[in-house]
Order: sequence, then structure tokens, then C-alpha cells
Amino acid sequence: MVTVTGRPPWRRALRRDWQLYSLAVLPLLFFLTFRYLPMLGNVIAFRRFQPGGSLFGEYWTGLRYFRLFLTDPTFWSVFTNTLVLGALTLLFCFPLPIVLALLLNEVRSRSVKRFVQSVSYLPHFLSIVIVAAMVMQLLSVDGTVNQFLRAVGAEPVPFLQQAGWFRTIYVSSEVWQTVGWGTILYLAALTTVDGDLYEAARIDGASRWRQTWHVTLPGIRPTMMTLLILNIGTFMAVGFEKILLLYNPLTYPTADVISTYLFRVGIVSGNLSYAAAIGLFEAVIGLTLVLSANAISRRAVGTSLW
Repeated sequence: MVTVTGRPPWRRALRRDWQLYSLAVLPLLFFLTFRYLPMLGNVIAFRRFQPGGSLFGEYWTGLRYFRLFLTDPTFWSVFTNTLVLGALTLLFCFPLPIVLALLLNEVRSRSVKRFVQSVSYLPHFLSIVIVAAMVMQLLSVDGTVNQFLRAVGAEPVPFLQQAGWFRTIYVSSEVWQTVGWGTILYLAALTTVDGDLYEAARIDGASRWRQTWHVTLPGIRPTMMTLLILNIGTFMAVGFEKILLLYNPLTYPTADVISTYLFRVGIVSGNLSYAAAIGLFEAVIGLTLVLSANAISRRAVGTSLW
């Protein structure tokens, strides 16, 4: 479509609001440099890469590295750990911010509400290194938790050396660090719910629980579905940094995930072609999950990212 002056609408908008569009230049350059250009390196998943040689590999190997990890029992072990940790993180870290937001929405004291909000989302601003250090200090053999166990006459537990405890430790630290920040988004969404709907529900005799179920939750459903799709998109990308800082060879059976396995195979062992093949496989699964969740959300509730 061309306007009367002969300029397309996008050119007129760009000329009129160029200051606003200029703010997007640096973020676009960031994503282009650190997100899209590195995707060219995925070609070494199909080529033999040798350090010091060609940037895109020495020769074509086809699907050799894909067949290699499909028959690798270690890969399927870390793949299972990734699915379990991702599912547990989604199970606890997605609904708890909604619950906390609904509870805070019922609090009438503004000072109490602000205090709870501040305390709950403060951990979000802590570095993962600091969080991991706090967890290690609390759960070490001589840490606070074991000192309490000794005080009550119980035997100390080597939490960080037992594989059975790792998933509980990881998910608990994720909940503590992320729930408060997610609550902010839902509290903002709650402000958009029409107050007349609550008044109508009260006139009809609805209790607070009924008002929450039939008015509040449908009102924030678009936000809930959007965040659910985004969380599903990162389902396979379980926190690499925190796991790398917390795990050790004794906890590999439950702690080793695809990202940490890639680190050891690609960076430590130098087998970058094999690591690229596994990373590409993981990315394809993540993309499939996002597309599927978006399609299901659009068909089921009429809300989607695109």
C-alpha cells in the first residue's frame, strides 16, 4: 500500500519516530552477534572440526555424530535428567507465582504487601554464583542445616554428595530465586481485571474462592498462557550455571544434564562436532515444544504468542 505522497507507511513511521526506533539498534546488534551469527556454527555437527583448522570443519561426516549420541548410554542418562529437572522446575516454578500473586492480591495492608513483595523478589537480583555459594554453605557437612540436625540429636547428612538430594536442592533454590519475580508480572495483570465483574459476582452470591476461580483466573489467563509457553521454551535449557556450580561426580546420576554434558564433551574434551550435534538436537526439541505449546494454547484458550 502506498500513500498519496508516494511513500510507503513504514517509511513515514520510520521518518517520524526515528528516535524511538534507534533505541532498538543495540538490542538488535546484540541478538545478531550473539544469537543468530553463532547459529552458522551448527554446520560442524555435520562436519569434522579440528581446533586450529577451518572454522566450518575439515570434511563432511553427515549424520555420524547424531548416530553416535543416539547409541551413547551416557547421553540418554543426561537426557532423562534434563527432562526430570525441567518437569520439576515447571511444575513448581510456574504455578507458585500465581498462587503468591493471588494471596498478595487479597492483602489489604499496603505496607505488608510491599514488604512481602520486596522480600520475595530480592533473590532474583542475586548472582547465581552467590546463590550457589549460599546453598553450599547451608548444606555442607558443617553447614547450618547439619548443625541444626546435630543439635536435635540427628546424624549429619552430606546433602551435596548424595545424588538423591540434588533435584530437591536445585528445584528448591529455583523456587526461592524466581517465584517472587514472577509474582510481579501476575500482580500487574491483576490490575487489568475489571472491578465490575467482582461486584457482579458478589451480587450473585459468589464467595471469594468463586470470584477467584470465575473472575480472577480468567482475567489473567492470557498472561498465564504467555508465560507458560515461554517456560516450555526453556524446558530443555535447565540452568547450566547453577548445576555446574552445585554438582560433582558423586551426583552425576541425577544432576548431569545436557548442558553440563555438552560442556564436558565440547570444552573439556574438545570434541566440538559431537557437542554441536547434541546441542542442535536439543534446540530442535525446544523449538518443537514451543511451537506445539503455542498451537495448543491458540486452539484451546485463544491465546498465543503469534
